[in-house]
Amino acid sequence: MELKELESTMEAILFAAGEPLGVERLCLAMEIDRATADTVARHLADQYSYERRGIRLLRLDSSYQLVSAPEYAPLIRTVFERRKPARLSQMALEVLAIIAYYQPATRAYVEQVRGVDSSYTIGLLLDRELIEECGRLAVPGRPIQYRTTSSFLRTFGLSSLDELPELPALSPEEGQLTLKMREAVERLRGTEQ
Repeated sequence: MELKELESTMEAILFAAGEPLGVERLCLAMEIDRATADTVARHLADQYSYERRGIRLLRLDSSYQLVSAPEYAPLIRTVFERRKPARLSQMALEVLAIIAYYQPATRAYVEQVRGVDSSYTIGLLLDRELIEECGRLAVPGRPIQYRTTSSFLRTFGLSSLDELPELPALSPEEGQLTLKMREAVERLRGTEQ
């Protein structure tokens, strides 16, 4: 292939990837050696920069990625801040809060706290990658345990679970119920070991 065709091919592959792509994988797909890939990438990067295009070719260790030009970051941020993420229903927020505060939590525990079936809502939160499976409880039936994900932290603007707000103070009756649930969870966790 001639240089222009190699450039177009690399550009198309990197654009479609949308994330860093290893040089070896790129070489394999384009049927070229590493030196040629580096030359083509360098030429593309220079071309984008010289023409003051809206994209740049970024080299990350042993991979390449197409990214937006840094000078357009404020405009891009404005455009994407206006996009409203899909809202979560009150039920989904309740389930998510229970899992966030009491993780790892089983579906049965969530349903015990809420008092209603939560299978659909847990499935929805799994699909949105706000929660994930994190093992099974060592009790009969071996129920799946769930925890929040890094996507959950990003979505709610948290850097760690330590930044979750404190739970509100409960009445003595509610506090007893919560204490009993915590004791039951601790007993269940104790059977795992």
